[in-house]
Amino acid sequence: MNTITNKLNELKELFNIFDNPKDKYIQLLDMGKDVQGLMPDERTDENKIYGCTSQAWVVTDQMQDQSYRLRIDSDALIVKGLLSVVQNICEDETSESICSIDGNILLKKIGLDSSISSQRTNGISSALEKIKKDIICMETKKLD
Repeated sequence: MNTITNKLNELKELFNIFDNPKDKYIQLLDMGKDVQGLMPDERTDENKIYGCTSQAWVVTDQMQDQSYRLRIDSDALIVKGLLSVVQNICEDETSESICSIDGNILLKKIGLDSSISSQRTNGISSALEKIKKDIICMETKKLD
């Protein structure tokens, strides 16, 4: 079993503790509170996630071992929480692993699909697409 699958299962267990969708929502808010965020000069159009109803940004960093780390921010606490989920899943993963994640079913896999609006679900897909594009750009630059 790969590490992304393990991370998805851990998140599913976390959210399955709660029967009430409102409690799951509160858990996401708590996760959003733990996000450090970005420096103001990092909240640029280049780092912006388009397709998200709130203002949201992601910075994708490639590590020396060729894995990736994400730094995230949003003006909405719930979006920070959702981006925290994405960050948790992608943290220390390879480009191949991250590019294999399907944003359309991510929330379903961890049991949040019925707790989150379709707009927020689309925002998660947009965030993953931006991360994947960032990774492809970094990988392409390495080849030059």
